Amino acid sequence: MEILLSSAIGVLTAAGLYLVMRLRTFPVILGTSLLSYAVNVFLFATGRIAINQPPILTDTAQGYADPLPQALVLTAIVISFGMTAVVVIIALGAYLSGNDDHIDDQPGLFHGPVDGEEDGAEMGSDLAHQVPQQEAGR
Repeated sequence: MEILLSSAIGVLTAAGLYLVMRLRTFPVILGTSLLSYAVNVFLFATGRIAINQPPILTDTAQGYADPLPQALVLTAIVISFGMTAVVVIIALGAYLSGNDDHIDDQPGLFHGPVDGEEDGAEMGSDLAHQVPQQEAGR
């Protein structure tokens, strides 16, 4: 059971990180959701896996499941749902105002120079202003 749980945490984390590194808003939102699910499963696993055990210790119970990780996971689920809703609304507003859902708002950052600009003067390039111009005689 521990191998299955740790594999699920690893797959959720890897998929979440892959989606967070995309350049569109919707995959980034899905990636952060997957990362929050991975953290929730990890928090749940910290309470030790106790099958068929009550969360409250009574006189007849042989053992008990730790209720603190369950409460933390429930709180984290509610918070992540609320934050996902807020981020979706912000991303939707950005898409509707700009007709584009790219993360980078600087068009020349990854795709070369913008029309009408020189090769070294692309937007988003901090080094474009620091590189000295080559002399014409070389």
